[in-house]
Amino acid sequence: MKNIQAVLFDLDGTLVDTAPDLLRVLNQLRNEFKLPEIALQAFRSMVSFGSKIMLTKTLGIEENHPDFKILRQRFLDLYQKHLADSTQLFPHVENVLTYLEQQNIPWGIVTNKLTRHTLELLKILQLDHRASCIVCGDSLPTYKPDPAPILYACQLLKFNPKSCLYVGDSITDVMASKAAGTTSVVALYGYIGLGEDPYAWEADAYVHELIEILKWL
Repeated sequence: MKNIQAVLFDLDGTLVDTAPDLLRVLNQLRNEFKLPEIALQAFRSMVSFGSKIMLTKTLGIEENHPDFKILRQRFLDLYQKHLADSTQLFPHVENVLTYLEQQNIPWGIVTNKLTRHTLELLKILQLDHRASCIVCGDSLPTYKPDPAPILYACQLLKFNPKSCLYVGDSITDVMASKAAGTTSVVALYGYIGLGEDPYAWEADAYVHELIEILKWL
């Protein structure tokens, strides 16, 4: 990897460990449905798929159910109140972001998370004014694995995608990154499901800890 001039990150499972708070809200809904609580380890791999799939998998209610939209809105509203009860940065994230800033390498976030949740969470974590760009799941008509959000982030940063690194923890991240022409890096510490083989995604690189990306900068 040469001439990397900017770094883009996925949010959940890459920069921030949000699974505990998401699970707490989902288990609250499961309790109302008289369903047993789900363990964190079993839930983590669901985070990357977004709220719709999380609800169908954990509550057994399909998107075409007449109450699905109401239930999803309730989940989103509940989550808004518990965005950062237990959520924290993954190890080495602060060190990596500080290094990028010291080297004048701009960094940004491209996530499928809704804007209202993303901006509030970043504000709580004091990252909102540090990111050079923030592209969310509802910023554009499409979201990852479509490459448009990553391409838009590159446009905001005024860099060619070929000079940008994109770090994520799911196959949708790799698909979007490769289609956009950025260098794709998989965060193996993220929300990768049991039995999933991230090496089958054929990303450009893989890291066990985020600090490993510094060798390419």
